[in-house]
Amino acid sequence: MMESAADPETARVMARYFQVRPGGYGEGDVFLGLKLSELRPLAAPYLREPFEPERWLPLLRSPVHEHRLISLVVMSERARRNVGRRGDPEELELVHRTYLDNTAWVNNWDLVDISCKPVVGGYLQHRDRAPLYVLARSESLWERRIAMVGCQWFLKAGETDDLFRLAEMLLGDRHDLMHKAVGWSLRESGKPDPSGLRQFLTSHVSEMPRTTLRYAIEHFDPEERRTYLDLR
Repeated sequence: MMESAADPETARVMARYFQVRPGGYGEGDVFLGLKLSELRPLAAPYLREPFEPERWLPLLRSPVHEHRLISLVVMSERARRNVGRRGDPEELELVHRTYLDNTAWVNNWDLVDISCKPVVGGYLQHRDRAPLYVLARSESLWERRIAMVGCQWFLKAGETDDLFRLAEMLLGDRHDLMHKAVGWSLRESGKPDPSGLRQFLTSHVSEMPRTTLRYAIEHFDPEERRTYLDLR
């Protein structure tokens, strides 16, 4: 079904956008040419069914980007449904464990961002957060991004401590995709904790990559943005 809906021109555009070129962060990835908005209806019938790894692992481990993406859409939604008192904690743990055992295939920023908040952050909401710090120290760009973006889940409960700690750990990351992830996460922290964000910026502005700073202050008024940029 996915192959029949594929669009070669969209595939070419996506291949450029996700840097499949030699040396790009998506080098070697294969695209059919299906957008997320087109994949969600295909995934919808499976979102009401319990997660079965044997059904979804072949897609998660596929060389085709959209195969991995649709499997992660299903995992993300199953995790989201099972977070909280009315959910199934055993299924949530199964999704979480399957995900962390297969991060080698969660290997582009859209794959990380569609999945890590409910699958990792949701699972760890009421658990020891130590696994996030293990991921943040990983040599894998994608595992580091999982840690940073995944902890945005805690912002739903107004919790920013782990986000600020992880952001501090990852400020020195050399990859532009992490500069953006840290900045985006800091920007989101400003919604529940604007004073905490400003305190973090005041303490770290001189060491922040400019991209990170620009993302972090995006919701500030122009005068305040200018003040922080001048400090950088």
